[in-house]
Amino acid sequence: MNKVSGGNALVDVNLILTKAGVEDKMKVADLGCGSSGYFVFPPAKIVGRNGRVYAVDILKTVLENMKKRIRQERIENIETVWSNLEIFGATKIEAGSLDVGLLVNTLYQSHKRVEILRESIRMLKKGGRLAVVEWKNVSAPFGPPAEERVKMDSLKAAAGKLGLKFEEEFEAGSYHYGLIFTKL
Repeated sequence: MNKVSGGNALVDVNLILTKAGVEDKMKVADLGCGSSGYFVFPPAKIVGRNGRVYAVDILKTVLENMKKRIRQERIENIETVWSNLEIFGATKIEAGSLDVGLLVNTLYQSHKRVEILRESIRMLKKGGRLAVVEWKNVSAPFGPPAEERVKMDSLKAAAGKLGLKFEEEFEAGSYHYGLIFTKL
């Protein structure tokens, strides 16, 4: 497991990308990518030259740092996208174009979780997969307060109402759960 700062250091990136079904030539978006690129650079290797990875975030400073690393490492299949995922249609990624969307440690940061799900689903193609990884509702000396954590049952219920089919639940790490959904 790769170690980086923040909650993403506590999850298994390879397991999550495997569960999400990331493969060669796919279009993948890390929705709420954060500064580490933890779910940007590994899928870029998997999707290859003919694939594309979108690093989406609301913080322009995060995206500027991401662009520097992309240039330094001469990576040609990653594109940064500034967006507010809480606004339907705001993300400059074509509707129905993504094979995989990744929402890793993103939903707990917002009170507009349904809106973020709607925007994520909009970008997925029919049959596309959405991987959601969030903090388990267990007490820990770190991570978000219990009241900010996303309850798995309410997430599954909301996703079902928004046109997602629940596929799988998995352990994404000691403190995180993972869910895989398919767009109907």
